[in-house]
Amino acid sequence: MAHHQEEKKEFNVTNLYYLVGLVFGLMTGAVLEVGIKWVIVGGILGLLTALLYVTVFVRGREQR
Repeated sequence: MAHHQEEKKEFNVTNLYYLVGLVFGLMTGAVLEVGIKWVIVGGILGLLTALLYVTVFVRGREQR
């Protein structure tokens, strides 16, 4: 039982990047005011941008 209490859950910052990408992508699609499909497209593009950011710029930061 003592072993379970010693384990700490670390905050995963990578999920925060995906959340921010999704939210701002949805907001950008909503600002276009073309239709609901562009809100969805904006969310997908926001997620893809966050994925690109994580794989290119954030990769290897844990090694420092």
